[in-house]
Amino acid sequence: MQIFKALTRLVVRALFRVDVHGAAQPHARTLVVANHESFLDALLLWLFLPFEATFIVHTQIAARPFFGLILKLVPHLAVDPLNPLSMKKALRLIEAGTPVAIFPEGRITVTGSLMKIYEGAAFLAARSGATLVPVRISGAGQTYFSRLAGIYPRKLFPKLSVHLLPPTKVELAAVGSAKERRRKAGEDLRQVMLEMLIVTRPSRTMFEAFLDAQATFGSKYRIAQDVRLVEESYRDLTKRALAVARLATRFSKEGEAVGLLLPNVAPTLSVFLGLSAVDRVPAMMNYTAGADGMQAAIELSKLRTILTLRSFVEKAHLESTLARLRNVEIRYLEDFKNELGLWDKLWVLFKLMRPRSVMRNKDPKKPAVILFTSGSEGKPKGVVHSHDSILANVAQVRSIADFMPQDRFMVALPIFHSFGFTCGVMLPLIAGCRVFLYPSPLHYRVIPELIYDRNCTVLFGTNSFLANYARFAHPYDFGRLRYVISGAEKLSEEVRRTWMDRFGVRILEGYGATETAPVIAVNAPMANKPGSVGRLLPGIHARLEPVPGIDAGGILHVKGPNLMLGYMLYQAPGVIQPATSHLGEGWYVTGDVVEFDENGFLHVRGRVKRFAKVAGEMVSLEVVEKIAVAASPDAMHASTSRPDPAKGEQILLYTTDSSLERAALLAVARELGVPELAVPRVLRHVDAIPLLGTGKTDYVQLKKMAEEESGVAA
Repeated sequence: MQIFKALTRLVVRALFRVDVHGAAQPHARTLVVANHESFLDALLLWLFLPFEATFIVHTQIAARPFFGLILKLVPHLAVDPLNPLSMKKALRLIEAGTPVAIFPEGRITVTGSLMKIYEGAAFLAARSGATLVPVRISGAGQTYFSRLAGIYPRKLFPKLSVHLLPPTKVELAAVGSAKERRRKAGEDLRQVMLEMLIVTRPSRTMFEAFLDAQATFGSKYRIAQDVRLVEESYRDLTKRALAVARLATRFSKEGEAVGLLLPNVAPTLSVFLGLSAVDRVPAMMNYTAGADGMQAAIELSKLRTILTLRSFVEKAHLESTLARLRNVEIRYLEDFKNELGLWDKLWVLFKLMRPRSVMRNKDPKKPAVILFTSGSEGKPKGVVHSHDSILANVAQVRSIADFMPQDRFMVALPIFHSFGFTCGVMLPLIAGCRVFLYPSPLHYRVIPELIYDRNCTVLFGTNSFLANYARFAHPYDFGRLRYVISGAEKLSEEVRRTWMDRFGVRILEGYGATETAPVIAVNAPMANKPGSVGRLLPGIHARLEPVPGIDAGGILHVKGPNLMLGYMLYQAPGVIQPATSHLGEGWYVTGDVVEFDENGFLHVRGRVKRFAKVAGEMVSLEVVEKIAVAASPDAMHASTSRPDPAKGEQILLYTTDSSLERAALLAVARELGVPELAVPRVLRHVDAIPLLGTGKTDYVQLKKMAEEESGVAA
């Protein structure tokens, strides 16, 4: 048998070029848990596990003649996961010291992502006290032994990898009912499996990740479309990217930041990829920031060149803004065609056959992109992300959501925003999901119609944008949407209810920061709790710092692979300064006051700077706005504070509802059980709430309005 196994191992390794990473040793009680991509998985474990294990097999699989014949060669136990007595047999095996291997999903994936984790596997691990050996199998989903036909392209002999991870354990909770403890163990095992996916993600640059996706789906696979309604393939994007890379070497140096002032159109993707390929760092300029905000971005990142489109500048009326910018050269992409000579074009065609040869950087830890904060709390900062931090966040989001090549993303959020960049562009490019790029999220009548016309299935947005889309949408416009994810600002209950009642669509709320690329937590189909922002993504660790005057929760500090390299600040241009936290290296303080519930769901209570101290009590301005929304759900509201000689600070509410009075706010506060202290005494009726280009409230402008009104210098 050992000779047969050794020969089989040689054949499989030769055919599939199997890479085995890590090592594992059996313990007194050992349970091997692995993801399930194909019918080859059990064979791979049998061949490449460094110790013998008994395989837990579903009774239906064991009953099939072909698999029954194969199973005669390996130790196995046929069980029905729904039968507790069957699982007890497996438990006795583990307790007797026999290593056991199981696929906790119970079935082969049909999405390419992790499926439901059965609690029976978690029960085995927790009840027996076994040491878990997580194993990640990758590549098998592309074989003809998978169940992904029609979803992912399949190959005869794709490259396979087997990752053996360090041992861990799942503990059985000491309190709660048996059902509750079993459920908790299942969640813990799922977390182990999710963490496994993040730890074993490939180490590569963004250009490499793009080329890997092209190799998977084919160069002719149509991936991007914009308002021109021309579908661009991977090859189209690569060809244009190579041309940009060729010219970029003439006006910039390796490692230099190059500004991109571009809308959501397919050529923007190529420009970004081309710069990245030759180790230039794209700086995503916020064209809604005005001349002062853009000049600050230029100076802090030491930009010498900005790339833009002449047609975009004209349509967005940015001529006067660009004229005010200093110490920077504006280059128009329309002129690039004339700059490409015959030799350049031949070079592009030659490199198109081997695009990886263009790469000047293969270090994923190097700077990859500069994203700028909105400046909602002062001057903008340059947030520098590495290739690895962006791709880690992509992997984290994909681990909990089954985005598939059949999906089409509606990307209206600006790409200069971290939400639009990572989730709207990099994620679908790498996952093979088609994207429809639209230049403005403010066209509330057009976007619902395009979602319907282009058969979009995924939409990212802010609360404000989603509320306005719902106002103008036909009930059938959103019929194909599978995922609607809200972020950047608090999702109101009114918007959530409208989307569910009128369109039958569940909005999944998330939370993040530009500094974390951006997603920190998000609700998912398998773990959703309305009112929360979901659970932390796998790989992210959190600590709470108590805040005097606030009883529940604390300031959130996070650590994870998606954390930025650091800031570029106006005071020290071009210098990357790591984010500092008194918790130590690698921790980032979000500045948000949050609370975790008993099931691990995150609830954001507000920013520390969004609390006012009134008569010695801390009052959340988020709660003030929540009261206003409940009292007048169809209007826009925003609150701020200003100094008050008698009470320390005074709360002001700005509202577009001209009829809203304090009496209505008091009535709602009583219904919600909120103290009267949180009901503002000063209401200001305005025509519009000042907004940033990302759709978030411009609290800096709001603060200035309040302070100017009271005679305090801004």
